[in-house]
Amino acid sequence: MKHQTDIARVAALIADPSRARILKCLADGRALPAGALAGEAGIGAATASAHLAKLVEGELVTVERSGRHRYYRLHGPDVSAALEALALIAPPQRITSLKQSNRTNALHRSRTCYDHLAGRLGVALMRTLLERGVLTGHDGVHRPREAVRDRPSAYGRDIRYELTETGRATLTELGVDPDRLPPRRPAIRYCVDWSEHQHHLAGGLGAALTARLFALDWVRWGASPRVVHLTDRGAEGLERSLGLVVG
Repeated sequence: MKHQTDIARVAALIADPSRARILKCLADGRALPAGALAGEAGIGAATASAHLAKLVEGELVTVERSGRHRYYRLHGPDVSAALEALALIAPPQRITSLKQSNRTNALHRSRTCYDHLAGRLGVALMRTLLERGVLTGHDGVHRPREAVRDRPSAYGRDIRYELTETGRATLTELGVDPDRLPPRRPAIRYCVDWSEHQHHLAGGLGAALTARLFALDWVRWGASPRVVHLTDRGAEGLERSLGLVVG
């Protein structure tokens, strides 16, 4: 039997401002301790623990134990996609400080969408993969009037991208093995980027490529959740290996 989904229950969990801040902190896919989440949310340790318990019970967050420590992460990419979709219809937060302005600009420039790159860097990477013939299937441009199921801040469903033989060789040379991606996860997906309204690469391949860029120290985590920075080595490496010139 098909069942109605309990949207109200999930919405109530996200509706609390502190829990919403915790979820946004976890939206880059990393596992973080309760103390770090409490600091980012601006709440005490006991309050954070109570919020995290509700998020775990509601299956929005999972907890991992390592010795005496507990680390929390989003339950999966679908939770991140839901947060991205809510961000699209949510009113913008009022920017009242230079710090907030800098963080907003950094998120637009380069960030993670769960475990893959997004923002201008993610869109530029996707465009380069298409121009170099690594991927084929579309030009990466989101056209709202032509979209059937595609919406900003969500996984795309209208287009089918495929990895070419040239792309397989290019990625292998970069250190990404397309034959060793997680078997239960779609290898190639795309998201309609919420800030750029273009496609960025998601799925197992997007995650593997992003992980490789971190391993090469071509991108590094920023001080704020989800923000990443392209290093000088990364700018040189992307231009050398893919012909991507980041302005």
